[in-house]
Amino acid sequence: MSTYVMFFFFLQIQLNLYDPGSSSTASLVSCSDQRCSAGLQSSDSGCSAQSNQCSYTFQYGDGSGTSGYYVADLLHFNSILEGSVITNSTAPIMFGCSVLQTGDLTKSDRAVDGIFGFGQQSLSVISQLSSQGITPKVFSHCLKGSNSGGGILVFGEILEPNMVYTPLVRSQPHYNLDLRSISVGGQVLSINPSVFSTSNNQGTIVDSGTTLAYLADEAYDAFMSAITNAVSQTVRPILSKGNQCYLITSSVNDIFPQVSLNFAGGASMILNPQDYLVQQNSIGGSASWCIGFQKIQGQRITILGDLVLKDKIFVYDLVNQRIGWTNYDCSMSVNVSTNINTGRTEFVNAGQMSNDGSSRDQVRGMLALLLPIIMLTGLLFL
Repeated sequence: MSTYVMFFFFLQIQLNLYDPGSSSTASLVSCSDQRCSAGLQSSDSGCSAQSNQCSYTFQYGDGSGTSGYYVADLLHFNSILEGSVITNSTAPIMFGCSVLQTGDLTKSDRAVDGIFGFGQQSLSVISQLSSQGITPKVFSHCLKGSNSGGGILVFGEILEPNMVYTPLVRSQPHYNLDLRSISVGGQVLSINPSVFSTSNNQGTIVDSGTTLAYLADEAYDAFMSAITNAVSQTVRPILSKGNQCYLITSSVNDIFPQVSLNFAGGASMILNPQDYLVQQNSIGGSASWCIGFQKIQGQRITILGDLVLKDKIFVYDLVNQRIGWTNYDCSMSVNVSTNINTGRTEFVNAGQMSNDGSSRDQVRGMLALLLPIIMLTGLLFL
């Protein structure tokens, strides 16, 4: 029996942790394994001379951490061939099996089954699959913004005509973009551009492992001032658990301004009020909406988490070192390209799942559906 190692994130449900002992296809990764050697070079793995076992230790941005050992097993997925979806395809991958968690990873209300790594390093899932020729070095997601969660994760490129792209900042451990300015209601905020510049421990990061969004002090203060000034005549401001909130009796779209994040290459990410506000509760006949952007004290870091990623297609094109996005209803199916240097592009409608039994050897790409939240770069701000 092969063990499914697709890791999901849920809240308030029973966990379903991976047990290598229950999988007939699992094996430990030794220190002499080439993949362990690659991890040693990038500090993603360690080695115990006593046990000859490849191990790892990771620390995340919220102070939590995990350590354990590497295991090799089969990943199960749905693959795409000539426009048809083939179920029950598999690929061998190496991943970490945690024996120790610290910080927020130990809290029961986080309900974390595991972390699905989608970084650019050689040991990430997307890099392993790409190196085997199973998928292109491109992945995409579309996270549903409704309370029920869900969405689509594609190992390949979601194709949509209104995509805009901006270059990735190269040689960075995370998915860094060159944010140039922020506009509120069509007016560019007065923020020193150096606040957004990229250097060590500084810059703008896209991370679906982060629930909200974070701005550096200077950017946050300017942003909050602009929002407050725009709505001061029509809403009642209140503080809730230290967060700036507003009591309103009508639609937020009628009151709050549109926000634009402006990136290198002329690409802008348009945020409607629901993309930067979070509804907390209702008080009498009024609804309480809070600003979802948080302040990062003392650091010039901008983190774009699920708050602004939801209800959009995001494409991480690692071949061309760029990220693209467009607004989209993520409850709908998507068109997927699975071109892997074949000279052609194949398409599939992700809503048309079938039980085709074609050979895995012909697979040109794959997709996994209904993923509530994924971890891309390991920042882990929940």
